[in-house]
Amino acid sequence: MGDFHYFYRLSWAMNRYFLLISGVLILSVLSSCEDSYFNTDPDVKLSFSVDTVFFDTVFTTVGSTTEQFTVINRNKQAVRISEIRLAGGMDSNFRLNINGLVQNLANDVEIRGKDSMYVFVEVTVDPVGQNSPMVIQDSIVFVTNGNVQDIDLIAWGQDVHLINGEIIQSATWTNDKPYLVYNSMMVDTLQILTIEAGTQIHFHNRSTMYISGTLIVNGTLDDPVIFEGDRLEELYEDIPGQWGGLYFVNGSIGNSINYAEIKNAINGLHLGNFYATSPPPDLILSNTKIEHMNYAGISSIGADISAFNCVISDCGFYALALTTGGSYQFTHSTIANFWNYANRITPSLVMTNYYNFNDTALFTGDLVKAEFGNCIIYGDRDTEIGIDKLEGIGEFSYLFDHCLIRADTAEFNLSDTLLFKNIIVNKDPRFASITDYDYQLDTLSFAKDKGSPGIGIQFPLDILMQDRTIDAGPDLGAYERIEEK
Repeated sequence: MGDFHYFYRLSWAMNRYFLLISGVLILSVLSSCEDSYFNTDPDVKLSFSVDTVFFDTVFTTVGSTTEQFTVINRNKQAVRISEIRLAGGMDSNFRLNINGLVQNLANDVEIRGKDSMYVFVEVTVDPVGQNSPMVIQDSIVFVTNGNVQDIDLIAWGQDVHLINGEIIQSATWTNDKPYLVYNSMMVDTLQILTIEAGTQIHFHNRSTMYISGTLIVNGTLDDPVIFEGDRLEELYEDIPGQWGGLYFVNGSIGNSINYAEIKNAINGLHLGNFYATSPPPDLILSNTKIEHMNYAGISSIGADISAFNCVISDCGFYALALTTGGSYQFTHSTIANFWNYANRITPSLVMTNYYNFNDTALFTGDLVKAEFGNCIIYGDRDTEIGIDKLEGIGEFSYLFDHCLIRADTAEFNLSDTLLFKNIIVNKDPRFASITDYDYQLDTLSFAKDKGSPGIGIQFPLDILMQDRTIDAGPDLGAYERIEEK
């Protein structure tokens, strides 16, 4: 029995020893496998989809869009990046998202062989009180097996006048630095906002300028006033719906806009509102481009608009929506609608003497005047004019005089000279480049010299200050083509 216990204890001790040795061997093998799994060569390099991340102009205190790049491991073995960090550290204007985590410093980030990962970058510019654009720079540092690589970060920042949900009194805005409208704004009743040549006004998402008082825009050919969103990346250059638009409420009077570019909003200009006791607003609009709108270039509820040398183009529903009556005069203007984001089913121009408000209320008004002289109204639909008259309401007066229009000849009595005078129907005006939104006329345009001299002499200079009176006749639309001799 004693020998049995002796051999039992000896066997148990040997088993423990064997297990201990086995564990050490297993750990050694695993460690060896792990070392062979990761490439530990100090000369190993990562690859990147870019060597520099660029940001277009970013306004102070407003975060940029997110840029991204790819980190690529072209080796067969995995690599372990011991450190990814912003060189500027905690003081950097940039922010990183690494492997789905918002962090400006990450350690021991692994990329499998022949695999990759994304790094996302944002930037915010702090106010510095300078009017000219500034350059913000940093870099992202990658340390792999002691090997250091980096990606440069470059952003152009711009200090701005910030208008944050304000009701403003009489003021003059100049072009010393851009204006950024956050959470909309209003020009107060009986107050005048004057905007001088070259001023740029940017609107954050869905922000709108409401005018209860008066807006006066004094742009020039060389220095137009710009109204647009605050996304200045090339991707957003012609994307509609980025901001609300300019909204003139009833009681707003004495408005004038000369040489402006209004683009990429929901509505370019909207005039008038329901349930108001004050008279509808008025506007003199000249030498202005309104383009890339979700809904309409100009929408009106019984307003008074006089416009010349204007280009209104590329709108999701209407270039001009003139409803509930009003008084309108459009001269030497180009309405061109080649909307390419969806199938547009509405005409570029619609005129009515009523508005059915969600089937809950019917608003009506006299269409005192709607005159179009020496204009082009054209697009990619079979008819670009819609006229809807509610009978028994009152006046409904309109006239197309020396215009090129696209219309269904079965729908309109184009021989009625009280409504259609010297009309050119369904002839391609041959714009310079529809894809580039260039609505000047090319040398073979049918609209050349077809305008009424009597109308042209009222506005002898076109939107580019070209003289309409020096050749056989004024061209239709906003642009006069001057052929080189």
